[in-house]
Amino acid sequence: MCQYSAVGGQLGDWHFANLSRFAIGGFGTVMLEVNAISEQGRVTYGDLGIWSDDHIPGLTRMSRFLREWGSVPAIQIGHAGRKGSTARPWEGNLPLPTGPGEGERGWQTVGPSSLSVGEDWPMPEVLDDAALTALKSDWVDAARRADAAGYDLIEIHSAHGYLLNQFLSPISNVRQDSYGGDLEGRMRFPLEVIAAVRDVWPDGKPISVRISAVDGVEGGWTLEDSVVFAKKLKELGIDLVDCSSGGIGGGATAVRVPRHAGFQVPFAETLRSETGIGTIAVGLITDPEMANAVIAENRADIVALGREALVQPNWPHLARQALSGGPSWEEWPPQAGWWLERRDASIAASKAGQ
Repeated sequence: MCQYSAVGGQLGDWHFANLSRFAIGGFGTVMLEVNAISEQGRVTYGDLGIWSDDHIPGLTRMSRFLREWGSVPAIQIGHAGRKGSTARPWEGNLPLPTGPGEGERGWQTVGPSSLSVGEDWPMPEVLDDAALTALKSDWVDAARRADAAGYDLIEIHSAHGYLLNQFLSPISNVRQDSYGGDLEGRMRFPLEVIAAVRDVWPDGKPISVRISAVDGVEGGWTLEDSVVFAKKLKELGIDLVDCSSGGIGGGATAVRVPRHAGFQVPFAETLRSETGIGTIAVGLITDPEMANAVIAENRADIVALGREALVQPNWPHLARQALSGGPSWEEWPPQAGWWLERRDASIAASKAGQ
């Protein structure tokens, strides 16, 4: 859940306050929003960054707190590609103006081909071999910084129409060289990036790759393509595939797949059953019983919450109580649980006296 609240890519007080409540709320893993591997790879000026060693101290402070309160510190890294240089969502989410002027100005975006996101979007600069080599180094450097900052799980963002997804999808990749054409060619650069990150990421720490399991548009990336890609990821030693969808031609999560509770769980289930790779299920999962069933029925290995966590950062504690059949404050931080136990006693005493 990108907050678009960084200055110079730095993790600030808002991020610390926002993420801390999830660890306090009982989440087993807390994953930072996508951190841009380069300034050019940002979506907005407010994106978190991991393109400089200067970002490590703020990221380290965050990982320490998450670990101290029982959560696995996790981080997502990515590059926006042709979908960069935009205003924050609440400021219109459209391309920034370029050239001289006041306020935030746009920068040159890049992509696999000379294809813009859509009408009124700028044309990206096509990445040549030298630029691709430099980008792979940026990914590797970002992974090294994430490790140095104390993160135990890294997720490579290859979804929602961002750069690696742009290479995968025939909607955005019409290259005629070895990085385009058929499925093998379109997978080549993302797999090279992922393999390079795997090489420098410690063996004892898992790697996840977030994908759009389907583009949801005619002629786009399909679930069958995702199965092939997941098999390649497993061969590289990737542990998890985070199964989202959409975004190739619009907003970050724009998708034409009908939305309903758990609408993306079947993607995770299919990849898990057909490839044997671990999967993360996401997508309008709000109910504890549903989340529990996804795991119990072996449809995915992890359930991840985004918007629902923003609504209810104590969701894991409350879900535990719902599934156990009654309130129990023992698993809550004592700073809260001590008071809540006594509140229950006061309520019970009040009802008994009525």
